[in-house]
Amino acid sequence: MTNGEKNIITVETSVNAPIDKVWECWTKPTHITRWYNASDDWHAPFAENDLVVNGKFKTTMAAKDKSAQFDFEGIYTNVQKHSLIEFKISDGRMVKIEFINKGRHTEIIESFEAENHHTPDQQKSGWQAILNNFKKYTES
Repeated sequence: MTNGEKNIITVETSVNAPIDKVWECWTKPTHITRWYNASDDWHAPFAENDLVVNGKFKTTMAAKDKSAQFDFEGIYTNVQKHSLIEFKISDGRMVKIEFINKGRHTEIIESFEAENHHTPDQQKSGWQAILNNFKKYTES
């Protein structure tokens, strides 16, 4: 899907957990550091999150062998508890995350503007892997 000239990529999942648990696991730094990685050879040793409009977040993603590390950070532009988070990543791209309360499970739809360094398929695969880790962590 494109938005004007921007390529928008969407990933989604259904988590077998109520919205309260999903929201807490998604937003609390003590949880974020346990699930925010795309593969088992990476981890998130640090996270901070000020979940308010104009609040900042930062998650450090690092290779476990210490060969690479980067910060994923940005500023929140819209926060609606239990339903929507929107933010601008430090490189200027926008992200929208919808949380749909279905009672005993929660659907998550995450849409983001693609960057130009990796193919759209690579980006979709990486973001979906992180979302899959979130599902696995939250359901355990």
